[in-house]
Amino acid sequence: MELTVFLFFALLIGLLLLLVRRHPKAHGRLPPGPRPLPLLGNLLQLERRGLLKSFLKFREKYGDVFTVHLGPRPVVMLCGVDAIREALVDQAEVFSGRGKIAIVDPVFQGYGVVFANGDRWKALRRFSLTTMRDFGMGKRSVEERIKEEAQCLVQELRKYKGALVDPTFFFHSITANIICSIVFGKRFEYQDKEFLKLLRLFYQSFSLVSSLFSQLFELFSDFLKYFPGAHRQIRKNLQEIGAFIGHSVEKHREALDPSSPQDLIDTYLLHMEKEKSNPHSEFNHQNLIFNTLSLFFAGTETTSTTLRYGFLLMLKYPHVAERVYKEIEQVIGPHRPPALDDRAKMPYTDAVIHEIQRIADLLPMGLPHIVTQHTSFRGYTIPKGTEVFPILSTALNDPHYFEKPDTFNPDHFLDTNGALKKNEAFIPFSLGKRICLGEGIARTELFLFFTTILQNFSVASPVAPEDIDLTPQENGVGKLPPAYQIRFLPR
Repeated sequence: MELTVFLFFALLIGLLLLLVRRHPKAHGRLPPGPRPLPLLGNLLQLERRGLLKSFLKFREKYGDVFTVHLGPRPVVMLCGVDAIREALVDQAEVFSGRGKIAIVDPVFQGYGVVFANGDRWKALRRFSLTTMRDFGMGKRSVEERIKEEAQCLVQELRKYKGALVDPTFFFHSITANIICSIVFGKRFEYQDKEFLKLLRLFYQSFSLVSSLFSQLFELFSDFLKYFPGAHRQIRKNLQEIGAFIGHSVEKHREALDPSSPQDLIDTYLLHMEKEKSNPHSEFNHQNLIFNTLSLFFAGTETTSTTLRYGFLLMLKYPHVAERVYKEIEQVIGPHRPPALDDRAKMPYTDAVIHEIQRIADLLPMGLPHIVTQHTSFRGYTIPKGTEVFPILSTALNDPHYFEKPDTFNPDHFLDTNGALKKNEAFIPFSLGKRICLGEGIARTELFLFFTTILQNFSVASPVAPEDIDLTPQENGVGKLPPAYQIRFLPR
């Protein structure tokens, strides 16, 4: 028994020493923050309900820029749109590094456009932006794909004849199909077995990444990775998705026509062939798999979850849904499918979508950045390699920019004449060099899907509006709405 206890403590001490070696003490004058304990950091001062609540509490004491020790490593927190903009825009290059999300890092390992750094990130981002633009990002070709998918959804929802449904599956399906059309050159039928499996893997993974366990793993991944937990399921899921993408790549390779690339994979394979003699090229098989996986996560989960929040809010505030429908009637009418050009003539609907995104607050802590060199910021010195969290939630809920930030109110985005007004604190896609590269397509999807559904259906819930609960189901890296059921009643 004594030997067992001795071995346990020997193992524990060994792991703690490993943590110390992996996280050397940063040199510099970091912003103030709660005093950390050796190895544990600020663990004992963190709220059980999640990291975000803890950070907001620390902000009250230390201001908009402060340091929190997540386990043994210091992380600089940026709160409020002014501090976030000052870092990510005014010092864009210095703050352009991407930090790690511990629970997915063992899979991505710095590959793919979302988690890459340095020359790899620049090459992949340039390729992704150019390719999506060439295949219609912001042009009518992608708009037509979204409009076609919206009509497929309308046909599918009509089959249910107003019965109660969980909208999660439908919103996942339509957003995933848009990315599939860009990446693979085709859409899937909603009951396709491969497609259903892909949706399940994405949804489960995003839910686990947004869980409380994921936040705990962020603190002590070096220790917890040796034990069972959600991190193992996430790794298994992402490996399965990667295998699916890899199989699709091989089929594309066999059918590739160099004179006429049909989708993103074709274009990437042509880049690989063109640079095959360059030993330093970033256009390799591994980056292709993880770049595609990154685009799926960025382009599917975020938009589908925003739509889920949107229609939950329409159930909570039916007068808003009714006013949107009246604007649809006035501008579009009952028969013509909505088009992107309609958005400029529909300021109230556009304001509602903005407010849905603000309330959804989908990535409340943003994605982690790292500074690429020693830098001075607001009188402090942040050492190269230090992680930085832009807390986007503090901008989206800033009372200086939004009169009643805790209240759903589309008037936050309307001027006295009823026209859409810009608000500097509206940064759901972040800012700077790491701004979401799918912003354009996401905004197009939200408008066309939202208006097409409300043009064809009124929405109803078995729960009275005043009893509908908006409390998030998960609130970690991502923020997930509670589960709910809805009736899509044909107009």
